[in-house]
Amino acid sequence: MRPVQLSYLGLLAAGLLWPGALGAQNGPPGTAPPPPAAPTAPAAVAAKPQRIVVPVGTHLPLVLHNGVSTRSAHPGDPIYLETLFPILVDGRIVIPAGSYVSGEITEAKRPGRVKGRGEIMLRLTNLILPNGYQVSLLATPNDASTGGADSVDKEGKIKGDTDKTRDVKTVGETTAGGATIGAITGGAKGAGIGAGIGAAVGMAAVLFTRGPEVVLPRGSTLDVVLDRPVYLDSARVQFTDPGHASTLAGPPNREPVRNTSPE
Repeated sequence: MRPVQLSYLGLLAAGLLWPGALGAQNGPPGTAPPPPAAPTAPAAVAAKPQRIVVPVGTHLPLVLHNGVSTRSAHPGDPIYLETLFPILVDGRIVIPAGSYVSGEITEAKRPGRVKGRGEIMLRLTNLILPNGYQVSLLATPNDASTGGADSVDKEGKIKGDTDKTRDVKTVGETTAGGATIGAITGGAKGAGIGAGIGAAVGMAAVLFTRGPEVVLPRGSTLDVVLDRPVYLDSARVQFTDPGHASTLAGPPNREPVRNTSPE
């Protein structure tokens, strides 16, 4: 007996096969291939986080946590501060009070014996918000309240007092003292000689001692200005409270004093 060979159409008629069951490669001649599978859609690109920009020129009022003096300061020494007032961008608190700011001393120059004022240069480089979020910044002092007569120039350099008033007073006191002693011992002529000697002593005291050191006691306040924008991730800046700065006693007012130490 010859084997029965069923055709593709016969199988269809017998209900033993359905269209497309054999695929495009096994189908009968003339059968159209199945449509290609739709390409997989590309993965959605992750949305970039929204940024908040604290612009150049923004002022940050700060309070100093560690005292600094030209007597002992060196370039590279760290400096630690804290914000005193919240900073807002478009009505939103982005830097609460009590945020930490750190940096370093880039220049420390002691006052000279004959001339030259003490100088300190600071560079602030890091900001830590109360929630631990940390960003980089670049800021320099614009003003300083140290309890003394220190000043800040346009480059952000803090300069000590020249102490000219006290220098004049010192020379005047030694001159008068010498004149008094000379008058007692030698009359009018002795007064003149004594005045000259007293003036020389006073000038020596001024010329051969260092001028007042630049001193920033703990609790000194600094107003610093951003030299470049600060970029904050909007999702990590979610503050409704203005924050709370540490309570630090401000430095008392002090008169500039020359350093008589040989160092």
